[in-house]
Amino acid sequence: MPIYLIRHGQSEFNAAHMQGRPDPMIWDAPLTALGCEQARQVRAKIASLGIQQVLTTPLTRAIQTAKLIFDGLAPITIIPHHRELLTHSCDVGASPAVLRNKFPELSFDGLPDVWWYQGPENKDGVPVEPHDIFQDRIDVFADLIAAMSVRPLAIVGHGNVFNALAGFEMSNCEVKQFNGERPTGPLNFC
Repeated sequence: MPIYLIRHGQSEFNAAHMQGRPDPMIWDAPLTALGCEQARQVRAKIASLGIQQVLTTPLTRAIQTAKLIFDGLAPITIIPHHRELLTHSCDVGASPAVLRNKFPELSFDGLPDVWWYQGPENKDGVPVEPHDIFQDRIDVFADLIAAMSVRPLAIVGHGNVFNALAGFEMSNCEVKQFNGERPTGPLNFC
């Protein structure tokens, strides 16, 4: 049974970054109106896939995407394992207390107060996750989903994650089926 990878909809960071700003300093960026519409369009397309479980990261843009697509269709579980490679302000998350206030219908039990990478910061005060640590995390996530028996499974996440996990470069709200094959060779991270 399949696994579907779904990249989050357009975020405020994505929109600002497309206008040429290197890091627009939008922490834990939410979806734009376009990102919300992208997710609604995906909902109509995936309704017939019979998704039984959804895994999403605790980043706001991913949670919003998962809710817009799957509310009432499949249970949504928040896990930090496949969070985005931390390189920009938008990849710094919010505490479970903040997330519970935004999304009171979801469970953030077991999520540590700081679940994103902590380490040396760049000139903007953003901790930058080394690629080897990120890749190790994605390897652990690949093992986790391989061991899950619930299928069809949807994973709502992020571009660099899906590139490292499956070798897929994905647009906002793009859906791709993943058969478990991992990429070989060097990857390009955004």
